[in-house]
Amino acid sequence: MTINKIDRKNIRGVAPNVLFLGIGSLLTDISSEMIFTLVPLFLANVLGAATTVIGFVGGLSDSLDNIFRIFSGWFSDRLGKRKNITVAGYALSTLVKPVMYFASSWGVVLGVRFGDRVGKGIRSSPRDALIADSVSATERGKSFGIHRAMDTLGAVIGLAIAALIIYNVQGSGGFNLAIRSYQWIVIIGVIPAILAVIVLLTTVREPEKHTALNAVKFNRQWLFDFDKRFFIFITIVGLFNLGQSCNFFVILRAQNLEVPLIQTILMLVVYNMVYALISLPAGMLSDKVGRKWVITIGWSVYALVYLGFALATQIWQVWVLFIGYGIYSGVSEGVAKAFVADLVPAEKRGTAYGLYYGVVGLALLPASVLAGYLWQIINPAAAFYFGAAMALVAVIGMIGFIRK
Repeated sequence: MTINKIDRKNIRGVAPNVLFLGIGSLLTDISSEMIFTLVPLFLANVLGAATTVIGFVGGLSDSLDNIFRIFSGWFSDRLGKRKNITVAGYALSTLVKPVMYFASSWGVVLGVRFGDRVGKGIRSSPRDALIADSVSATERGKSFGIHRAMDTLGAVIGLAIAALIIYNVQGSGGFNLAIRSYQWIVIIGVIPAILAVIVLLTTVREPEKHTALNAVKFNRQWLFDFDKRFFIFITIVGLFNLGQSCNFFVILRAQNLEVPLIQTILMLVVYNMVYALISLPAGMLSDKVGRKWVITIGWSVYALVYLGFALATQIWQVWVLFIGYGIYSGVSEGVAKAFVADLVPAEKRGTAYGLYYGVVGLALLPASVLAGYLWQIINPAAAFYFGAAMALVAVIGMIGFIRK
């Protein structure tokens, strides 16, 4: 079955699907950054959870998210359609977010995070394949850069709103998050998530880019029938992510260095602003000079930033490190997704993104648990030294083993 042709003109040079998926991601990220970015502080300050528990909650939920992407990506290839699966994932995440208002134990937080991450896992691979299907090969880096920029702009807006809520509820002083502040954040944060689902339902269309593979089974042959360069790349990505514990620990490190709560949130705003500003030019650069070197530069910046988090002692240093962290994210994340599309055939992009995210997910749980263990048993710096070392290993792998 071939997908019906969708003939829609670009909007200011941007493919309509890229633009509307970007708007949906922007609205969703306003919501998610408000509700979930502060989860480590909610766990630590309100519920009194240990860092090993915080690492487990963050790592398990993110791992499950990425593992679900394998199946959703394959399923979208099998159907030859991406949109409905993508929208279903966004809708599931929206449904579970209000439960955070009532969370009174880390188990409840884990359950809500699980539901939200399953929704993200369902939508991410089909959405990325939909973006790749909607543009030519010469515009992939640009298109993923636009999407990441809009997604991250949502994070900036969401965190700014969260900061305003906290300021109005508990003032500018203090280091800990109050439960009343967090409950107001949840109430307001659900609204843009609902709007995102409406936007995606009414604007996104299926492009004519590939044929549905109704006879294809989810089996070993289908999963592993890819160019060896793709498997080399995702293996290196796995090594990198063994040192990339969930972002919970970056936030906890700021608090560990006695950064006031409002400043921590503003640091996250700056991080996401840099991320958004860098994503598009990094994607466009990768279209011209190749993805390999752009990703390598991004991972090198990550290694330096994590080394900095290990050595930091002053608040001004943490500000600089959050800027560096934004540069890494903007340079690497969208370009890595574009690189996946370069390495696989169009009809298997959903499966390829699923495998890519699956490798990331399998690495995130042990990475986060190990980071929590190193933090608690040795010291906070140890978790960041390990992350910097694994990033360096991945950089060496990209230079030595990726030929494209």
